[in-house]
Amino acid sequence: MSVYLDILFWIRQKKWLLVALVLGLFMHFGVTPPAGLNPAAYDALIIISMALILIVTEPLPLPAIAIFMLFMQVVLGIDTANNVASSFMNDAVFFIMGSLMLAVAIVSQGLDKRLALGIIKLTGNKTWRIVTGFTAISAILASFIGEHTVAAMMMPVGLTLVRYAHKDPRKVTGLTAALLFSIAYGATIGSIGTPSGGGRNVIMMNYWTEFGVGSVSYLEWMQYVYPMVLFQIPFTVVILLWTFKPEQNNLDTAVRKLVVEVARAGKIKGREWMAIILFALVFLGWVFLSEDFGLGIIALVGVFLYLAFGLVEWGELNRKTNWGVVLLFGAAISIGIQMNQTGAAEWIAGVIITNLSQVIHSPEVLQGSVSVLMTGIMSNILSSSATVAVVGPIVLDLGGDKILLGFSTAIASAFGYFTAVAAPACTIIYSSGLVKSKDFLRAGWKMGVLSVLSLLGLAVFWWPVIK
Repeated sequence: MSVYLDILFWIRQKKWLLVALVLGLFMHFGVTPPAGLNPAAYDALIIISMALILIVTEPLPLPAIAIFMLFMQVVLGIDTANNVASSFMNDAVFFIMGSLMLAVAIVSQGLDKRLALGIIKLTGNKTWRIVTGFTAISAILASFIGEHTVAAMMMPVGLTLVRYAHKDPRKVTGLTAALLFSIAYGATIGSIGTPSGGGRNVIMMNYWTEFGVGSVSYLEWMQYVYPMVLFQIPFTVVILLWTFKPEQNNLDTAVRKLVVEVARAGKIKGREWMAIILFALVFLGWVFLSEDFGLGIIALVGVFLYLAFGLVEWGELNRKTNWGVVLLFGAAISIGIQMNQTGAAEWIAGVIITNLSQVIHSPEVLQGSVSVLMTGIMSNILSSSATVAVVGPIVLDLGGDKILLGFSTAIASAFGYFTAVAAPACTIIYSSGLVKSKDFLRAGWKMGVLSVLSLLGLAVFWWPVIK
């Protein structure tokens, strides 16, 4: 009897896993691939569909879903084992892995406490002002050095405040989510502000040149896009405080503990100065050398130097780095590459354009809708850079003003708010283990609406003024 009860309990707990498996089997054996979609591309879409169900409902730990996405590529014959392994590990995965390890090294030296105190001196102790400060600082920094870097740098600071606010973070889930999402979403909305905010921006600039459209300078990009960054900051704060109601209106107790801890640590010592200098060198490497060496390789060099100078022990790095997030990010990139190489991404783009053209007859509205909707949807499946790489040429071939359509596409590729793997900043805060997949949906749809309306306002009211 107990065996049957155990089985029923397992079925109840894993019902969404069973739903995903049944859907996958039905799609693979019971449905003929649509016209224009080759079998490999169709199977890639099956894996994506199943993975999205599992990611949203979480019947399994996310690392298990990552493993599922990897081995299913080989099981369904989409690619060979060696090619899947090759697509799994690239510089972006190195970057996530290196950033998480750097964050552990920074925390081990206590620098997170000093940085947290510095931010609070600017914002004061009230929770809403601290959330505003985190959002604004993350957005502005990410505009110039990229969302990956900012999220990795700010997350230990946010976790420090959470730790001092309550010894059990599960008792302050609203406060925790508001602080961590202010980092992730702040960095995401800021990443569109300048060409150096994200690789996707540079990809679009290259497309403009290749298509003979012309060129856009660094300052011209800021002139077109930065008002949207500034406009979104206060509304992002409102959305976060509305969605995740903090349990504490002010963080007086946490700040007092933080002040005591920093005072007890005394003045910055030699090892801390060395840690700061090394991080500054890594930061400068990301800004000036990433095109030649890659963000990930530079992050790994930084980790090597921290270990070489004895600023962190390998055992501590190994114990505190969230390897499951590294696995998940690599798997998401791997399936994204398959979407691109098999033609599945291009097929989705074609379907969206065909269907929208039947209901939208104005060429200008169609062009705008395609660039925003198609890019926004696909950026939550592929990486943002891969989305622009795939969608960019399609959008620029639609006609109309190619510069403005290119801006719309690059901006919409940053609308990856809905899942933990939609954007690197989201993946990094998810690695804390303190936010859930459902949290991304709760706040993500509101952020999506805000961003679409902000982009619409930018196109209608601002671009005609400066063009």
